[in-house]
Parts: sequence; C-alpha cells; structure tokens
Amino acid sequence: MVHRGEARQAPENSRAALLRCIEDGLEWAEVDVRLTSDGQHVLWHDATVAGASNAVWRVDQHTLEELQTLDIGSAFAPRYSRERLLSLKQGLELAKGRLNLCLACKTVDPERLAREILEAGVERQVVVYDGLEHLRRIRAAAPGKVALMAKWHPSMGATYWAVTNGLDAVEIDAPELTPPVCQAFHHQGIKVEAKTLDQWDRPEFWSKALAAGVDWMQTDLPEELMAHALWQRVKTRPVLFSLHRGANRYAPENTLPAFDKAIRLGADFIEFDVRTTSDGKFYLLHDGTLDGKTDGHGRIAEVTSGVVAGLSAGVKFGRAYANVPLPTLDGFLDDVAGKVDLYFDAKDIAPEALAAALERHGVVERTVVYGGANYLAKVKAANPSIRLLPPLGSPAALDALARDLKPYAVDARWEILSPELISRCHALGIKVFSDALGNHESIEEYQKAMDSGIDLIQTDHPLRLFRAIERRASRQ
Repeated sequence: MVHRGEARQAPENSRAALLRCIEDGLEWAEVDVRLTSDGQHVLWHDATVAGASNAVWRVDQHTLEELQTLDIGSAFAPRYSRERLLSLKQGLELAKGRLNLCLACKTVDPERLAREILEAGVERQVVVYDGLEHLRRIRAAAPGKVALMAKWHPSMGATYWAVTNGLDAVEIDAPELTPPVCQAFHHQGIKVEAKTLDQWDRPEFWSKALAAGVDWMQTDLPEELMAHALWQRVKTRPVLFSLHRGANRYAPENTLPAFDKAIRLGADFIEFDVRTTSDGKFYLLHDGTLDGKTDGHGRIAEVTSGVVAGLSAGVKFGRAYANVPLPTLDGFLDDVAGKVDLYFDAKDIAPEALAAALERHGVVERTVVYGGANYLAKVKAANPSIRLLPPLGSPAALDALARDLKPYAVDARWEILSPELISRCHALGIKVFSDALGNHESIEEYQKAMDSGIDLIQTDHPLRLFRAIERRASRQ
C-alpha cells in the first residue's frame, strides 16, 4: 500500500503519483482526503497547499475550482508543472479497475464520502481509514458496502474492539505487530495493515510484517519492499536481470543513487554509459549532450571536466536530487565494485582507457562490455579477460560473431528471440542478453523470453519483471 502514491518519484497524492503505481502494477495506494470551502473532497495531506508562485492557501478556505488553479508539481520538479490537485471524484475515476485506494480521512463529510464512493462504483476497491465517529456515519450511509479501517494499539484490548465497532480492517504500527495478533484479527475476518513508514520502512520491519501474515504493508519504498519479499520466496532465479542506467524509475539515471537503488533491488547487473570530456575525463552519461539529463548545455565532448563537475544530474528528476552530480567513472567504480556485476556501455571512451579503469578497480571479472564488433576487438586486445557483449541484430550474424570475437554473450534484438536462437547461442558457449525496453516491457513478454531460455533481461521496469518471476515461481 503505497503511501500517497509513488510520492518519491512524483508529487504526493497527485495524478502522476497514482499513475506511477498503476504502471508498476502496484495493488494499493494510500491517499489523503480533505474538504474544500465549498464542501468538495480533494486528495491532499496537509491543511495548506502551496502553489508555484509561493502562495500558501488553506484547503478549507478555498473552493475546489480555486485550488485547482494551483501548480502543485513544480516544487517537486519542473516536468510536473501541469499537476493540479485531484478531487476525490477524479481520483476514483482514475483508479477504477486499475488501483485500489485507502482513503485516509483528514477532514471529510462522511455521508458525502460514502455517496461519492458508491456513485463511482469503486466500493470493492476502497477502504476508508478514519476515527470511529466518522466510520459509524459512513457505515450508516452505506451499510455493509464500504470497507472501514481504524488504528489499533495493544492497549485497546482484544479483537472484540474491532468487531464491536464494525471494522473490516485495522492498522497496526510495525513495532506492535505479532503473528498472534494478526491471527486473532484474521480469525474474526478482519484484515491487517502494517504501518511500515519512516524509521520502520526497512527490511527488518518488512520481514516482521511478512512473518506475521499481514494483508497490507504501507510503505514509501514499494520497489524495495517488493524486491525484499520476492527474493525471500524465490531462492533460484529463472533469469538474471540488468537495470538500465540503474534503477532509473526511482532515481536519476546514471547516478549513484540509481545504482545504489538497483543493488538494493537485487539486480544482477547494472548498465551504465560512459563518455569523455574535452580534457579526457570520463563521466557517466547516456546522451551526447548535457541538455537532456542535466542542467548544463552543449556536447559533453566539447566541455571540460570542471564544467561537468559543477552540474546537477538530478534536478530534472526531482528537486530532492538537485545536488546529485554526474559520477566520474572512477567514482562510480569505487562505489559499486564488488557489489554487483557491471554492464559497461562504452559510448565514448578509448578501449585502452576502459580496460585500465576495470583493472585499476579490480572488476574485470565482473564486467561485460557492450559495443560494436570492431571496438570490442580492441578491448579484447587491451585485456583478453574482459567479457565481450556485441549486439546481435539477426540470427544470420551469429556464426561470424562467434568465430571472430568469441563473446561472453550477445545482446540479441528482442524481436529475434526464439528457443532455437537461444539454443544455438548456448551450443556455442554464448549467453543471451536482451533489452525489453519500450514496447516489450510486459509480464507476458518477459515470460515468453524466460520460457525460451534467455539468460538476462535488461529492463526499465523491475517491478513488472518481478511479477513475471513471481508468477513463474508460483506456476512451478
């Protein structure tokens, strides 16, 4: 149950934050509900809301129409400048059939809230969290139709408290959760949500909640929680996976936070791109220009390392990352060496310099280098131990690549993957990697590739791949 939507990647309680939950295949999001001055419900946590012009308005002193003129996204990142407050009605329409919602009531009209849920036809997708007085009024307005949840502490006594108050679910703070408590509520048909936020939002408490058998865990880190839960259940992976430019959905691409996140998600490989400045220094960057992912301008090959070192590589992703720089190749290798295997996309770096960097950091045996056949031949000449990964655009090119380059693996175009091709590669002692980027990022596509025997899938959407791995493990 994702706290205020994916609020670390988009403005909290916003359309963008909820859409990200849907894109990641997450089942539940918690959102906050407040009343405007004209009695409308909006999705917002704080009593006040600030717009891009630094205006700070109290939600209960302005109409819905007035509040929806405010830009609630630019403070997060310029790319969200069009985000506006969602009314509850808009949020329910967005979520219908795609995402379940926990409505955390701040200030609400209980009868109107119940009516809006029923009119939207989402009563089977919603649980309402509030104090007992409001929950009784919602139950009276929609008897047995809207699920109700309140906070429970051990001091409240046994489970009869929830039963006598007509609750369908209880929220329990992670430190107070035990298997007997969870079992007692389940025995009464009452669901349990573990609040694992802030200091409790880490593996120690996730494991505790999983062991107790809770129905939901409320978190700000759904991607890490789902990885933690999956790798506890799946001990033998049906496929290796590489995260493209790091975990770039959750932190700025090709930055240390993105790579550190990828490691916490359990990635087998992390893919990264390297380019060279005008004074011969090496930085991680995909594009040839600085304009796309940084606050700089111009071609990186035409500026000095002093200029690049002063740029932000994260401000366009989110203001929380404004001070994140482009990593140098040496700084990156210092950070990740020994923690994960490396998928080196040599965009613009001399083969000899690449080999020297890998040797200097002791990661030759844990690196594959992607590049054209001619470039990789030079890498091999610089250090024959470096594992090579050329692209494979058609099955007809395989024999020549195997003969001339003897690669560790090929990066096969997704469209040519088949059991026959993969068997041919394996017979030649070559592993098969492929990028499921773009149109192929779906559970069905991942499953088809795994059934064909692929060795590694590269993805921008790890949670979708986790679902495919989970389904495969369940099927087996």
